[in-house]
Amino acid sequence: MSDLTVRLTRVRDAVARAASRAGRPPSSVTLVAVSKTFPVDAVRALSALGQVDFGENKVQEGLAKQDAARAPSGPAGSSDELERRLRWHLIGHLQSNKAKKAVAFDVIHSIDSADLLTRVDEAARMAQRSVDVLIQVDLAGESTKFGALPTALPALLDAAGRCHSARLRGLMTLPPATDDPEDARRYFAALRELRDSHLGRVNDPGMLGQLSMGMSHDFEVAIEEGATMVRVGSAIFGERLYTK
Repeated sequence: MSDLTVRLTRVRDAVARAASRAGRPPSSVTLVAVSKTFPVDAVRALSALGQVDFGENKVQEGLAKQDAARAPSGPAGSSDELERRLRWHLIGHLQSNKAKKAVAFDVIHSIDSADLLTRVDEAARMAQRSVDVLIQVDLAGESTKFGALPTALPALLDAAGRCHSARLRGLMTLPPATDDPEDARRYFAALRELRDSHLGRVNDPGMLGQLSMGMSHDFEVAIEEGATMVRVGSAIFGERLYTK
């Protein structure tokens, strides 16, 4: 078995165990393989193993990888079939001036203001497509990270209710970096509780159905606390080699 196969199998097994501990089926958790900095060949290899959802931090890199996935590679038609199977997630910070390009993604995890949400909605409308979005919530008040404060959530939900092409699907958070996954548990629980406390503000509970939280080192804890999407990179792809 290739290293990718072994690592993906281990992560899938860990997702299933964590979901079982939480009293949920593994199918209730979407595994987003964070492919940033890795070549499209790695995406193709994981797709052949049944992986569908892939996450990118940067708009430009993600768009280039989508284009590469559409490029011919192998039997005629195989790239088209691959592209139809893949679901692309933008998980990094989105600048408002890149909203038009960002709507090429299927899911945007990092909406942090009503203005950005409105721009994405308009861009998706102009592109004649719909895009799922998540509101990124800053629960730790870290100056180095983005996200809307919890007090801003009601206004964002109201703005989401006026959108037509940007479809709100839930919330996302990034807890402070820590070596011990247990240190992140309170932030995951807080996001779930915040979501639950605002369900009465939306007409459709599906607008808050997703909780995107948990990465390679803490996704099991996140699932135990209610995560429906986990964003796993190095545990699947291996260590990243960043170029200067």
